[in-house]
Amino acid sequence: MKIYLVGGAVRDKLLGYPYSERDWVVVGATAEQLINLGYQPVGKDFPVFLHPKTKEEYALARTERKSGPGYTGFDCYASPEVTLEEDLQRRDLTINAIAEDDDGTIIDPYGGQQDIAKKILRHVSPAFEEDPLRIFRVARFSARYAHLGFTLADETLLLMKKISAGDELLSLPAERVWKEMHRSLSEKNPDVFFTTLHQCGALTKLMPELDASIGTMLEPLKNAAANGLSDTVRFAVMFANIDAPQAERFCQRIRAPREFRELALLVSRFSANCEDDFSSPDQLLTLLEQLDPFRRPERFGLFLQSSQLLNNNDHVVDQMKQSLDACKSIDVASLAATGLRGKEIAEALRTHRIEAIAECFSSMRTGNER
Repeated sequence: MKIYLVGGAVRDKLLGYPYSERDWVVVGATAEQLINLGYQPVGKDFPVFLHPKTKEEYALARTERKSGPGYTGFDCYASPEVTLEEDLQRRDLTINAIAEDDDGTIIDPYGGQQDIAKKILRHVSPAFEEDPLRIFRVARFSARYAHLGFTLADETLLLMKKISAGDELLSLPAERVWKEMHRSLSEKNPDVFFTTLHQCGALTKLMPELDASIGTMLEPLKNAAANGLSDTVRFAVMFANIDAPQAERFCQRIRAPREFRELALLVSRFSANCEDDFSSPDQLLTLLEQLDPFRRPERFGLFLQSSQLLNNNDHVVDQMKQSLDACKSIDVASLAATGLRGKEIAEALRTHRIEAIAECFSSMRTGNER
């Protein structure tokens, strides 16, 4: 039995890039041997085990044969006879098909080190096109390493175009596509994820809403990443020029989590309302009521970040913040103490809020004139 460090940890060690997870492949062993050594089986489709102490993943060396549609349509064969080179050959990119043994020796049968030196993302073998999910993985790696100067090999882009032209992409579970997109959003150049998908035709196939707005959504996304804004904001600003029904359909189809979906819809519906100063206190209060900062202050804060980035509207953002603070200072209990009930309290509260916002407008106007 021989154990090798494989994949991302080896790649990033060679790149001098930070990494936190380590994956291992075990050659010349059976599942029974690992279980007897205390490893815990966790893989449903593949022979994967958790180390008894470190809890890191150890997978038996395996080969795969295409047997059906989609990224799950593979027959997996794990045996002590499967070699390290055979296991590495089934991987997506050459830079991910490198192993390291326990004395630090690098095993690189497919030229991964050479491609790291040349800063090229290249597929390992023609079997690349059998798994449609690899398009999204390559797009994510393109986003991850764009700032280091990595580019996509022409022949790999051709294979990605071939996959996109077929129907295999349509078989991908939304959860897997979202996982790759979400991970890409946190990279330094998340826009490269979408430009890569656009280049190969996958964006048109699975995300036509984003493909149609590719010319306007990339710059806000770049700026959000450059300013270190959260993944939720990075996702939301892409929808500033996509109408709300389309945005909602997209978020439902891609199974975006609630916090991502809600902020994206707010940006789609209301970010344009924040481009210029508000014409009246009533207009601003109506917007605040729709944004619901009274019950969802954290989400409102993210909306303001999105609006500020999209509209470069510091003064408008200040108007909204100060007006909200003024509204919050109103003593609702004192209104109830006057004998008002139900709808009457709501109407009185709204009147007081408009008056408070009007005072903010006046105060800010006076401050600007000084």
